[in-house]
Amino acid sequence: MKSLLLGAAIGAMLLPSVALARGPEHDHACVDEACTVWSIFPAAQTAEGATGWQGIEAPRYGTWGFDTAGMDTSVLPGDNFQRYANGAALDRLVIPSDRSSYGSFALLRELSDNRMKAMIDGLLARTDLTPGSDEAKIADAYRSYMDEARIEALDAQPLQPYLARIRAVDSQEAMSAYMGSTIGGLGASFFATGITTDQKSPNRYVVSAGQAGLGLPNRDYYLSPLYAEKKVLYQAYVARMLEMIGWDDPAGNAERIVALETAIAQAHWTPIESRNRDRTYNEYTIQQLVAYAPGFDWTGYFGAARLGEIPRLIVRQNTAMPLIAAIYADTPVETLRAWQAFHTTDQAAPRLSRRFSDAQWAFRSRDLQGQPEQRARDKRAISFAEGALGEAVGRAYVAEYFPPEWKAQMEELVANLRRALSQRIETYDWMSAETKAAAQEKLAKFTVKIGYPDEWRDYSALEIRPDDLFGNAERAGRFRWEYQLNRLNDPVDKAEWGMTPQTVNAYYNSTNNEIVFPAAILQPPFFDPNADPAVNYGGIGGVIGHEIGHGFDDQGSKSDGDGVLRSWWTPEDRANFEALTARLGAQYDQYEVLPGYNVQGGLTMGENIGDAAGVAVGLEAYHLSLNGQPAPVIDGFTGDQRVFLGWAQVWQTKGRDDFLRNQVATDSHSPAEFRVIGPMRNIDAWYDAFNVQPGQRYYLAPDERVRIW
Repeated sequence: MKSLLLGAAIGAMLLPSVALARGPEHDHACVDEACTVWSIFPAAQTAEGATGWQGIEAPRYGTWGFDTAGMDTSVLPGDNFQRYANGAALDRLVIPSDRSSYGSFALLRELSDNRMKAMIDGLLARTDLTPGSDEAKIADAYRSYMDEARIEALDAQPLQPYLARIRAVDSQEAMSAYMGSTIGGLGASFFATGITTDQKSPNRYVVSAGQAGLGLPNRDYYLSPLYAEKKVLYQAYVARMLEMIGWDDPAGNAERIVALETAIAQAHWTPIESRNRDRTYNEYTIQQLVAYAPGFDWTGYFGAARLGEIPRLIVRQNTAMPLIAAIYADTPVETLRAWQAFHTTDQAAPRLSRRFSDAQWAFRSRDLQGQPEQRARDKRAISFAEGALGEAVGRAYVAEYFPPEWKAQMEELVANLRRALSQRIETYDWMSAETKAAAQEKLAKFTVKIGYPDEWRDYSALEIRPDDLFGNAERAGRFRWEYQLNRLNDPVDKAEWGMTPQTVNAYYNSTNNEIVFPAAILQPPFFDPNADPAVNYGGIGGVIGHEIGHGFDDQGSKSDGDGVLRSWWTPEDRANFEALTARLGAQYDQYEVLPGYNVQGGLTMGENIGDAAGVAVGLEAYHLSLNGQPAPVIDGFTGDQRVFLGWAQVWQTKGRDDFLRNQVATDSHSPAEFRVIGPMRNIDAWYDAFNVQPGQRYYLAPDERVRIW
């Protein structure tokens, strides 16, 4: 999922790459580092806690939508526009102890949590809930997470049937089948498998498979000396988990597990390689995969997942598959059992007693992300209830917190953004008339979804019990997998949403050629119906432009207006485009986040293009909205200045050092500072608006500025 947010997920929402991205906010099968849905923030980002934003009222910024008191005007805009626009606010901002980062997005995510908590408290107080209704299930899911006495009394008991099955695995073939049986449920595999939309035939679903098998965030954590300390901590964590479940030789098995995963990491494609849609669409039958990647029982694996009869599948990192299969074949069964036991326990830990959940938090949130304290349990309970019944929660959220008139205002903004990009396309001298016509056709075919879905998910088949947290989690996972399996042979549901309304995010889905804006992001600092329009065009307008820009970034531009993965460019125009993106990537490669840790321009390319498009197109759309009238000056700020400040205010965020180290290794989004600076220094109007001159740190000569969209 391509996203606008800045940073990795925390806590139980961060699943190791051994499993599908089964987060509560989307059911798409995002295999490993990529998917067909790209959002403005990482989709699994959460910001729950009890020490940040309080109350259920949206924040307000200044008198006209921008907080001028948050600026640091001692810094020249050309030296650091993030500091100029947000410096005083960032100096005042304290990252709460239960977070690894904090800022505008986290604040709104917490606002959503507070609202959901108020809604759930209301449900808990009612005595007239119909058993089996969505409302009763939401309340019972929350109750099950808050029933600490029962969870402590059970301790590791809910895990024992799974560990017994793992201990009974007596061959590599049996383990392959066991791995297949875990898809949609509790357990792990060397390969990530799911059901997604077919990129070359976007009206049908297809099974997709790719590399997996790692417990650390990605291959860099095993192979780069920058993360050597984290690898040592990981081995200690593996040993601790194995010891807590009474597994034989925990220290020795932990050493063997980390060695095994290091070998798998060496076989993995890099995150940058895994972004390339031309390379990650590889069609196989199961029989062809058996011949191509021997050593792993693919027939047993897919059969156990109830996918044994599929006529074809798409293999993402295809050249990694035979290497990983060979590693699997060379691994003793006892090591495979220990590996499976650890990953099963690691995944289950948030639903077990405190000794397990605390141990998992200590490694995955404290050691990897730098988060000093664990989130309050009631906030984790909200996340659990939302994860199990996301659209049911969203339905209640929309009824309470999303006025219908906001949707009309958003539709006007989107129309102006679309018109602005259409006009800009005709001005590009690097693109031929033929490709311009195809780009205009794609832009005209964009679908726009705002606020919430027209049809809500039916949860009647999902059983939720007030006294069975572990079972609720397992049943919710199986429910999602059944939902996917049951529609595998059906036409793609174009009305489906990949995020819930209460999600603070937005996304572009290439196979549907759609841009989607959930209700919860349509609040300050992104969107304020009472704010100066220029600030809105910089904030939510920039987000709209960002998502439209994903349709024309280095990967989204490989799909046409009908969502089909194919080349619609002339070869010369594609070469011109790639020359521009190479220059943009070189700029971002130079941005140092921490000593020795730079932004990866290749990894963040799509988001960087989206940001550049968002700001530039948002500015032009603001000009169009004026209908030929001059922009007013407010508190001494011109209209153009207010657009740029509106975008910068969205990124009023900072993170702990470990969070930033993780971000540059794993995240397709640049850190907040460079989501402000990177786009600005390539926009001519920014230089004029703030009198940016040669000699200032981020000044670029006109011929060095990269103007793509």
